[in-house]
Amino acid sequence: MSARLNWLRAAVLGANDGIVSTAGLVLGVAGATTSFSALMTAGIAGLVSGALSMAAGEYVSVSTQRDTEKAAVALEKEELAELPDVELRELTALLQQKGMSHATALQAARELTAHDALAAHSEIELGIAPGHYTNPWSAAIASALSFSIGALVPLLALVLSPKAAIVPVTVVAVIIALIVTGVSSARLGGAPVGRAALRNAAGGLLAMVVTYGIGKLVGTQL
Repeated sequence: MSARLNWLRAAVLGANDGIVSTAGLVLGVAGATTSFSALMTAGIAGLVSGALSMAAGEYVSVSTQRDTEKAAVALEKEELAELPDVELRELTALLQQKGMSHATALQAARELTAHDALAAHSEIELGIAPGHYTNPWSAAIASALSFSIGALVPLLALVLSPKAAIVPVTVVAVIIALIVTGVSSARLGGAPVGRAALRNAAGGLLAMVVTYGIGKLVGTQL
């Protein structure tokens, strides 16, 4: 259940990144030019490059985590082979920390070790289930998809709004989307909803104002 919540939270945050970064890019260009083709090019380029960047970053991050987990399990396997008594004492102590008496913890540790020593020691000592590691490919794909879904918000606002109202319509659409992702993230994390939604919307609005202002400034100099 906790793993599922972590994935959902990561998906919401990925969508949030897609909304903010793509909206900032589009509005930055909008500050410099009213060309619809330039705005669409910037938006699509932002979606593609952002999704690929998110996927690559997640793949590298999860691959590193996976390698670390495998190395920790391999070390645990070596220690079980070389120092079984020490490992038994460690497992007993960990079980005692969970509220067992010494006698009960020792008996449980012996039974767990006899059943599957590596699984018992890895899961209780390391919090890792041998053979069940995070898949970097699924993490990369999920990250790219969530970013792309978020990036579609400013792009759809750009396509569907009248040419004269592109900027205000995009800003409103993005703020609404950020409120939704802020509320979703807060609920998944058990945090206050109102504060999270306000913080998320304010951060996105600040990003759009800054990038639009930079576009205006740069546009007048060219």
